[in-house]
Amino acid sequence: MAGKGPHCSFVLLAEFDIDSGAQLTYQFPQPLGTDEGLLANLMLPDGAERHLEDWTIFFLNQTPFNTIAPVLALETESNDNQSNGEDGHPDLLYVLNLVRTKHDKSVRRGAVVKAMAICTRHPFIQIFKPVLLLALDDYFANPSQECLARLFDAINSMNISAAPALTRSEKVIMRASERKDIFAEKFSFHAPPLPPKAAHKTTGSNGSHSSEDGILIGRARSTTAASDPNPTHPPSPSDTSFSLGGSAVWVNDDSVIIDSQVGVAIGAGPGSVGGASVSGNSALTSRGRRSTDASSNSSHAYSGGAIPTSSDPHLRSGISKDTHFFQTSIAYKGHTLPIKLPLATFPEEVGEYSLIQLIQTFSTPLITISGPLHPHLHTNGSLTHPIIILFNALVTGKRILFLGHNIPAGQVANYVLSACALGSGCGAVLRGFIERAFPYAGLAGGEDWVSTPAYIAGVTNPIFETSGSWDLLMDIGTARVVVHKDIHLSFPPTTAPPALVNPMMPRPIKVENSVGSEDDIQRIATRDGKEGQKSEFAAKPDSLDNVFIEDLISAITSHFGETLVRMRFTEYVARFVRLASRYEEVAAGSTKLGYASAPFADGSLGSGIVFPDEAAAFKELAMNSSRIEGWRRSKSYQYCVQDFRKSRATAAIQGFDLSHQLSRLRLMKNLPDVEVELIVRSITDNLRKYEQVIELLAYMPPHAGGLQPLSFCLFHQQDSIREATVDIFNELRQYPVGVIFLQALNHFQRYAYVRQAHARESRMKDPNHGLALPPHMTSRTPSNRSEVSLGGI
Repeated sequence: MAGKGPHCSFVLLAEFDIDSGAQLTYQFPQPLGTDEGLLANLMLPDGAERHLEDWTIFFLNQTPFNTIAPVLALETESNDNQSNGEDGHPDLLYVLNLVRTKHDKSVRRGAVVKAMAICTRHPFIQIFKPVLLLALDDYFANPSQECLARLFDAINSMNISAAPALTRSEKVIMRASERKDIFAEKFSFHAPPLPPKAAHKTTGSNGSHSSEDGILIGRARSTTAASDPNPTHPPSPSDTSFSLGGSAVWVNDDSVIIDSQVGVAIGAGPGSVGGASVSGNSALTSRGRRSTDASSNSSHAYSGGAIPTSSDPHLRSGISKDTHFFQTSIAYKGHTLPIKLPLATFPEEVGEYSLIQLIQTFSTPLITISGPLHPHLHTNGSLTHPIIILFNALVTGKRILFLGHNIPAGQVANYVLSACALGSGCGAVLRGFIERAFPYAGLAGGEDWVSTPAYIAGVTNPIFETSGSWDLLMDIGTARVVVHKDIHLSFPPTTAPPALVNPMMPRPIKVENSVGSEDDIQRIATRDGKEGQKSEFAAKPDSLDNVFIEDLISAITSHFGETLVRMRFTEYVARFVRLASRYEEVAAGSTKLGYASAPFADGSLGSGIVFPDEAAAFKELAMNSSRIEGWRRSKSYQYCVQDFRKSRATAAIQGFDLSHQLSRLRLMKNLPDVEVELIVRSITDNLRKYEQVIELLAYMPPHAGGLQPLSFCLFHQQDSIREATVDIFNELRQYPVGVIFLQALNHFQRYAYVRQAHARESRMKDPNHGLALPPHMTSRTPSNRSEVSLGGI
């Protein structure tokens, strides 16, 4: 996580002079080598004197006009660090700027306006706001370059060397989970042994349990094993005891020793649970029941000790109370400022953006949409929601202008950053948006950023609306969405290439970039021979996009948080990419974006996007064909092709389309038994390493049911499918993150796993003798009547 180079590359100070305008007073530690007037005007936005304080954000090294050229390279940077390695362009520098106005009647115009900015390579620039506030206060009190030097040294002395560096799959899991102990094993933490009394502490009177509420969860591997790129395969169930302190705990059961101070389950001695054995011939005494929802602080012990939580008195420096963040500090002039560094941030996510704010602003009943309809933007005709219009404009490379007249520049910048996150699937799916984003853009350098193809800019001056050099205008103050009247001239229809027939489709479909091809797809989608409306004008209130936005608005109204909204958009963009892959096969016979679409046949797993039926496939292709064709001409599409090629080569699970298999289990009804068996067996055979476990869990987020699709296989009528599913869960329980996912299963699913895993181990220990169920379990009706489920009885 520490990476290369300093946390802060430059510190800038700008002041407004009534005679000469915005002036760049200081550049520390050296001049940037770019237009000083441009920098000063970006730091002192239009109308800054009307606000006592404002935050603005802008980027450097985006285009030739804002690329820096310092005379001396920084000591901690090398030439390799200054280029991104792909196209030879320097790495982006994110600039966080604080501008403040202090009224003073003793000066001309009665106010003093100063701005201080830091240039950093970290996209999570919001963590530097507290120290920047102190530094600007310091400068107002004692204006000198020493203030900039102190700020520069303070930021670069921040220690994040112990922060864990997460892979893409780990980031996806972390951001989807609300558990504050997710990946706690990755923090360098060594808990001291608890005293004997604490180790045998029992739950309070309000914590009664039943044995059915438990699940046998294997001892998760130690921190070293979890982070080892090539861990050894876990021992088989026959080699591992299910006794507490050996390899397993009963989650939310009497055999779990709950420490009320740390909120985690602490195991007793090997083979015992507060004096009670968990072997098959002993019964647990408690018969009560209590809730075990996914967010409860149930057991997640591993061999390295208890996972630290927010109330752990032994928390050390760097161990976060919420593992979504790494806790460090910045010392500035005797003040120690706590810093919470986010660990699951992608490069396309800059600052503290809010998708909820973006959706609410452009979902009001008073919103107005004007301008001509365009097939790239209006995928549902006149009923296309403004957020969907914005998404379509982002992925198809339109010039987007956010206007906030008399609104602080910092708020406008946040809308631009939110739009970039929206188009990229919160950074987890697509990229190429931040590099063409100008969170705050002013008149200075306007000719340069306006000439940037497909720019995404935020402005406060209404003169840019009249300039007409945009394709989509999003007016924040008045909730207007305006499509430029000449957009058809900027993006005219082109002649479609000859139609190619895909064997998966019963009829040919042409490339979607002309009226003729749109009509062809629409006729297939509606399954009639009549001339229907062109797809870009077919407005349906119940279209998939409208239902999606309505669900989001309903969730926001019900006070669901930003995390859920972000995950839903991540899924939305990921499905858009898989749909585009299917479209490419229809239009060109092959795809560069994903696995080729194929059904399950002849003992071979299927691949590609999953539809409920063929009619739904044609309808969704019809709705998305225009914007897919527009996206295929964008730079974001080129990046996506590169990313898929790289991810397919480096994926931990190789040989089949994992997303397709899980979607089949999640969405389809009446799957053939042979296909279900091949799916679970293929997953089992490819679940041998930590990286493979993480990749599997990344496709099963909690809000989408988590392990539920796989858990249903525990109740399948075929023994081989149930056995393979137990193999999968046995592998998951070897890791702390797998334990957390297993804990999220409901009581019925967890009990089924416990029973079958225990039955298997007993059979392996004594093949000639079936498992004798504990007395308190014999009265329970089994989930199925197979011999395995009854333990051989």
